[in-house]
Amino acid sequence: MRSQSHKVLVIPGPVEVRPEILDAQAQWMIGHRSTAFSELFARLQEKLRAVFLTENRVFISGSSGTGLWEGASRNCIRDGRKVLHLAGGAFSARWADVSRLNGKTVDVIEVPWGQAHTPEMVEEALRREHYDAVCVVHNETSTGVINPIQAISEVVHRYDDTLLLVDTVSSFLGAELRVDDWGIDMALTSSQKAFALPPGMALATCSPRILDRAKEVTHRGYYFDFLELEAAAAKNNTPSTPPISLMFAADAQLDAIAAEGLENRWMRHLMMRDLTMQWTDAAGMSMFAPDGYRSPTVSAIRNTRGFDVDAMAKFMGGKGYSMDKGYGQIKGKTFRIAHMGDMEIGTLEAVFEGLDEFLETQ
Repeated sequence: MRSQSHKVLVIPGPVEVRPEILDAQAQWMIGHRSTAFSELFARLQEKLRAVFLTENRVFISGSSGTGLWEGASRNCIRDGRKVLHLAGGAFSARWADVSRLNGKTVDVIEVPWGQAHTPEMVEEALRREHYDAVCVVHNETSTGVINPIQAISEVVHRYDDTLLLVDTVSSFLGAELRVDDWGIDMALTSSQKAFALPPGMALATCSPRILDRAKEVTHRGYYFDFLELEAAAAKNNTPSTPPISLMFAADAQLDAIAAEGLENRWMRHLMMRDLTMQWTDAAGMSMFAPDGYRSPTVSAIRNTRGFDVDAMAKFMGGKGYSMDKGYGQIKGKTFRIAHMGDMEIGTLEAVFEGLDEFLETQ
C-alpha cells in the first residue's frame, strides 16, 4: 500500500524508483580500491555497453549530467577552435552557456522552443565554418522535443575533424539510441531519468576520437579529465571516490532492463507517449512538440484551456501524484507529463483519470 507521505513522481526527473532498486543501494559498503569494486565496475561496463549499443568505454561519474557537459566542453574543444551548439530549449541553451563559461568560442543554431533541429541546419553551418564539435541534446526535457540524431550524425561525420557530442539525459533507456551504429562520439546521460535510479550518477560513452582529441587539449580540468577517467577505467576503477551505492542499484536495474529487453523498453515508452497524445486530444489540448518530433519519455502539453497549473498540481497531489507545471519560459503555458523509466501503462492511465477529474471542475 502506498505510503501517505509519498507521492508517485510524474515529473521528468527524478522519476519514481522501484523499492527493490532503492533496496539495492543498502548493500554493505565496499572500498573503491578493492577487488569487489573492480568486479562491480567490470560488470557495469559490460551491461552499460550492451544498453548504449557501443563497444566504446563508458565513464562513470559521481555527478549530475551537467558535470559531463563541462567535461565534454573542456576535453573536446581545442584552444582557438569553435564549438557549435544546437539550442531549442532550457537545457540545450544551458549547455552552450557551460561551454562559454569554460572559455570556449561558441556558435549557436537556435530554434524556437518546441521546434526540432534538422540535419539541413547543421549542414549549412558546417559548410560555412569549421567546428571542433557539434553539441546537441537528443531529447529536450523542457519542451518534449526529440531531435533526429541519426540524421544529424550522418551530416556531422562528413566532416572528419568534427566530433558529435550528444546529451542523452532524458532519452537514454527510454528512446531508441544506437551509439555505434549512429556514429555518436560521446553520449552522456545521468541516472535519474529513464534509467529510473536515484540522482547522483552520470555516464558517458567515449569513442577513441574523443580520447585522441583530449590529448590535444592542455587545460582539461581535474575532475572531468577524460584521460584520467580512461586510465582508471582501464583498471576497472575511477580516479576519485565513485557513487558505490548507486552503482549497486545500477547493477540490479540493468539486469531488470535486460529481462524486459531494450527494444521492448523503447516500445513501452512509445506506447505511453501515444496514449498521452490520445488523452491530450480528448481533453481538448495539443502537444507542444510538432508531429514527428514528440519525445517518447516526456510530453509537454499546451495549456490551451488556461487552467491554473498550481491548482492542478495541488489537486493531483491529493491523489498521491507529484505533477509538473511546465519549465522556464513556457511554465504554465504548458505542463509536462513524464512517462519514463519503470512507469507502467496502468499508472499513466490512473494519472489521466485524475487529470480528467480535475478538468471537470474547470
